Amino acid sequence: MALGAAHALGDVEIVSLDSMQVYRGLDVGTAKPSPAERAAVPHHVIDIAEPAEDWSAVRHQVAARAAVADIEGRGKRALLVGGTGLYLQAVVDDLRFPAEDPDLRAELEAWTAEPGGVGAAYDELRRRDPEATTKIDPHNARRIVRALEVIRLTGKPFSSSGPGVDQFGSTAFAVRIVGVWIPRGALNARIAARFAAMRHAGLVEEVQRLLDGTRISRTAAQAIGYRELIAALSEGTSPDDAFETAVRRTRSFARRQRMWFRRDPRITWLGAVDNPCAVLPTLLATWDA
Repeated sequence: MALGAAHALGDVEIVSLDSMQVYRGLDVGTAKPSPAERAAVPHHVIDIAEPAEDWSAVRHQVAARAAVADIEGRGKRALLVGGTGLYLQAVVDDLRFPAEDPDLRAELEAWTAEPGGVGAAYDELRRRDPEATTKIDPHNARRIVRALEVIRLTGKPFSSSGPGVDQFGSTAFAVRIVGVWIPRGALNARIAARFAAMRHAGLVEEVQRLLDGTRISRTAAQAIGYRELIAALSEGTSPDDAFETAVRRTRSFARRQRMWFRRDPRITWLGAVDNPCAVLPTLLATWDA
């Protein structure tokens, strides 16, 4: 749909808010736009990091805002697409992120790498900041580590500052936010079909190439689909089970995303029966307005 909007409007370039499309080599599993699509419409904040690098909302904030400034400086308009609620807020809102402590983070990462460590860390987070656990996947070691890092550094709940706050006031730059809603049954079917298509397109082989050719950072290895297949290929278990798990986790992730975005009163919601592209004419009318 983003490509359709860009073609129709003519002066639009796309800025990705996807935290995993930044990685070179993570193509199939992130549904990255094809070379032909990127040639037809300029895309930004894609393929700018190596899989061995850690990526963060802070880095995305800097990269995406620079892309928007560049696009507007050339007299064109930016269409920001995709991403989690955190990455959207990081880019469009005036979020100030808490300080970081590399040594403390390394200590927490070593803890979560131990058997049962992620569960134990999540239990600590639940005790110290129950609100944060309503927004963080219990399997997402990277986000759990970051939350505990902030709590231990500041003595304050992670949910009391930065991305934990519902900040729905003025944005860092002029922006209109539109969300597309489809019924849960249709969404679940699309998720299953997407993973089937990615498997057919060679996702298993892509993950194997990554394992053979480079170190994969903890951040990159958290991507749903990659995480499950990395485990399956490393342990010699069935990719079938990995895909089933990835589908379930994506559906759970989608539910959490709905809850996150519903809190933001600035979003104009457009509903479709099963195909999000059906709302494109309304989206274009909203943009022109």
